[in-house]
Amino acid sequence: MSLMCVVSFAAGLFFFLLGAWPIVGFLGLDVLLVYAAFKANYRAATAYEAVTMTPSALKVRKVSHRGEVAEWTLNPVWVRLDREVHEEFGIERLFLVSHGRRFPIAAFLGPHEKAEFAIAFSAALQQARRGPTRTVVG
Repeated sequence: MSLMCVVSFAAGLFFFLLGAWPIVGFLGLDVLLVYAAFKANYRAATAYEAVTMTPSALKVRKVSHRGEVAEWTLNPVWVRLDREVHEEFGIERLFLVSHGRRFPIAAFLGPHEKAEFAIAFSAALQQARRGPTRTVVG
């Protein structure tokens, strides 16, 4: 932002000295728009999803950038992961499906990250379906 302000100020000064003073306002408007875009991007980046899985419960907690919370608790035995795949771009959307309802998940991730998440989630889901395991130390 500092670099943009310096460049915009220098260009504005140049045009002002040439007598084209209305351009100064447009250059200032550019700086304000870029600042607003950065601010909106940082605000949107505070949103997150937390997925917790145990043999008896799958909990998904989504927190929006406004702080709104949505939580789902599902039984891992009845959950499946549904993918919407595009030939060229890969996985576009992921959904948890349980009892005929679809819950969107991992919407913030890119296609490659969604594929990695789907692999890890499927493995965790299989492990949760097997139930708790006991290790005997002898």
